[in-house]
Amino acid sequence: METIIPIKGKVKYKITLDPGVWIFDDRKVDLNTYFQQEQSQISDLEEYTKSISKHWDREIMEGAVYPPTLKTEVKFQKEKVLTGTFGIPFKPFLENAEPESDAKYVLIECGMEEDVKLTLSEASRVVLGFSKDGKPLTEDGPLHVYYHDGSNSENPIKKVTGFTVE
Repeated sequence: METIIPIKGKVKYKITLDPGVWIFDDRKVDLNTYFQQEQSQISDLEEYTKSISKHWDREIMEGAVYPPTLKTEVKFQKEKVLTGTFGIPFKPFLENAEPESDAKYVLIECGMEEDVKLTLSEASRVVLGFSKDGKPLTEDGPLHVYYHDGSNSENPIKKVTGFTVE
């Protein structure tokens, strides 16, 4: 099974995706809770500002010393990574490939199964599942594609081998 997934077709930059490294990506989402929570559109600048404000407040209240709670926080995060089910939004990857102005669709290539065609706007809202219970999707992976609303969360698009922008 090939674990490198290309984005090709009518794009300025042909790029490849490696789901094996996404476990370390801060953009990953927990698929067990992602579709239950309300999706809000937060800009990167707003998210950064909130993060810096939280850090600043902590330093003002507690000083620059790391409180003991951070050690348990890190341990919890490590445990979550080893046992969690994760995905990552497709939008940043599609934007980095820069679809050409006449591109309208994204074809999700599914190996021997029937390919799925989505509009560019639909494709930019999907989530790419890359791990289940702390393990990579080796049997029917390396990626599963979930619609933004979770309507196919029980039966995602499986065996994804590539994305072609048309």
